[in-house]
Amino acid sequence: MPVPSLSNVLMNAPALMPARLLLIEDDPLLSERVQHHLAEQGHLVTLCRRGDDGLEAARAGGFDLVLLDILLPGLDGLSLLAALREQDGVPVMLLSALGDEQDRIAGLSSGADDYLPKPFSLAELSVRVDAILRRVRLERRRWQVQPDAACRQYGALTLHPENETADYAGCPLALTETEFRLLDAFCQHRDQVLSKPYLYQAILHRSFGRHDRALDLHVSHLRRKLRAAGGSAQLLRTVWGQGYMLASELL
Repeated sequence: MPVPSLSNVLMNAPALMPARLLLIEDDPLLSERVQHHLAEQGHLVTLCRRGDDGLEAARAGGFDLVLLDILLPGLDGLSLLAALREQDGVPVMLLSALGDEQDRIAGLSSGADDYLPKPFSLAELSVRVDAILRRVRLERRRWQVQPDAACRQYGALTLHPENETADYAGCPLALTETEFRLLDAFCQHRDQVLSKPYLYQAILHRSFGRHDRALDLHVSHLRRKLRAAGGSAQLLRTVWGQGYMLASELL
């Protein structure tokens, strides 16, 4: 199966429309700047300055994206994210001054869709917000067209598109939404090398940056979960200088 070009991915993306955003940030100056900036982009922004208030608002539902600080009064951001992931698949972008690799790993491992370290520019924030919202709308359109998507079997690996879950040899993989999309892409293009620029556009819906390690972290978590379920360490391979490949003979 041929890999779709980046131009086709972008051409098929729906136009961005105003969205409902929940901003959970306790810094008065930053929260007002971000709220004002996103409102100028046409989005409807609800602001909470405490973690417990933010969780209550998020659980009320109806948001397209949650922008979440980690260091919050009342309830810290990672605890809030863990509580939210128990029952809600709303996309979450973490905003944090804790920007080293281990903090990013912790955030993405907890189910965040993106991690933007402080300080950040409002221009970069807009690009990342638009990327996530574009992906959300693409997925909603896909399920409207295919509401009864059947499970797909690849050797010992089973994908369930209807609820974006997967299992290996009967063992649930507990994937995040991003990890499921990655695995789905690898399965559909198994034995083909998928480049980082392609995966950034097709899965993360943003441009590839040389120093951006978000994709590497998502692939690392996916690889670890497959191994924990009994998959081969060589099932999901890194092809140095090119990208990643799923080896079908090891499924």
